[in-house]
Amino acid sequence: MCPSRLVLEHVTSRWGVLVLAVLMDGTHRFSEVRRAIGGVSEKMLTQTLQTLERDGFVCREAHPVIPPHVDYSLTELGEEAARRVGALARWTEEKVPEVLAAREAYDAAKAR
Repeated sequence: MCPSRLVLEHVTSRWGVLVLAVLMDGTHRFSEVRRAIGGVSEKMLTQTLQTLERDGFVCREAHPVIPPHVDYSLTELGEEAARRVGALARWTEEKVPEVLAAREAYDAAKAR
């Protein structure tokens, strides 16, 4: 598998896009990211954050306190990816009516 496809999969995955969007607002703790996204399991969010950290998009900073305090933020590379993916997400939101109309037309043609 081509390495660029794997990176593309990571930043455009359902949770990857949402994590990048949340972290565009700045540094957040795990619970804040999870709350902002909604509907993501702790396990899936952990995996997504680890993957994005490994790829160099997310910075994880653990503070030596009790209880544990971990902050997540975007790296410079992550900020660039978030801007680009964000533009695609905004475009998608704008085009939803056209997509829904196309689906209806397709379904109606198939039903005939």
